[in-house]
Amino acid sequence: MLPKNLISIFCFLFFSLQITIASANDFSDTQALVDQSTILIKSFGKDPDMEWFQKNVPHAKAVFIVPQMLKAGFFIGGSGGSGVLLARDTKTNVWSYPVFYTMGSVSFGLQMGGAASEVVLMVMSEKGMDSMLATSFKLGADVTVAAGPVGAGAKVATADILSFARSKGAFMGVAIEGAVIKPRDKWNAAYYKQQVSPADIIIRNAATNHQADKLRSAVSRQAESETQKVTH
Repeated sequence: MLPKNLISIFCFLFFSLQITIASANDFSDTQALVDQSTILIKSFGKDPDMEWFQKNVPHAKAVFIVPQMLKAGFFIGGSGGSGVLLARDTKTNVWSYPVFYTMGSVSFGLQMGGAASEVVLMVMSEKGMDSMLATSFKLGADVTVAAGPVGAGAKVATADILSFARSKGAFMGVAIEGAVIKPRDKWNAAYYKQQVSPADIIIRNAATNHQADKLRSAVSRQAESETQKVTH
């Protein structure tokens, strides 16, 4: 038998290795989500049907990007995905580093099949922004949510949060009312190599990761291009 001190050392090294592997996997997942979000926001910025979205990015409090919202069901259905939130500093118009969240819901009923959607939420009010800083909240209960206007002549809905969704390149209505949004604390810690809250990242600017600069630039360029169109 191995001496107890060797067993203790082995256990310590084993669990340390497991934590390192988990942290590495978490970081890999977070960076992949950041990269996918960059592609999605650029795509939304070029889509002719997204004129209202493009024009109002400079006025949004924040944008929440979910590159892949999965929905599947057999009697009990549900949808879920991970996303990143970038908030706009209302004084400087500088966009924050991303905060990682989950978004999901469960529904009951006779349903079969599955679908994947791209979802972007625009946070339009202080109440909506305050909710994103909470430990969790429910769309439609804690804040109002409405489908964002798509296409020429679309009417603008008034809500704390506006949602835009596509499936296979086509815009569609995705029922997100009732979905719960909450921070992914483990992913935020892995990405910024420290324990941080959404407020630490968005308000206090206490964490940075320059691998997210392409995403921040993509959102910022969209906002700046629309501002320049208005001023010229």
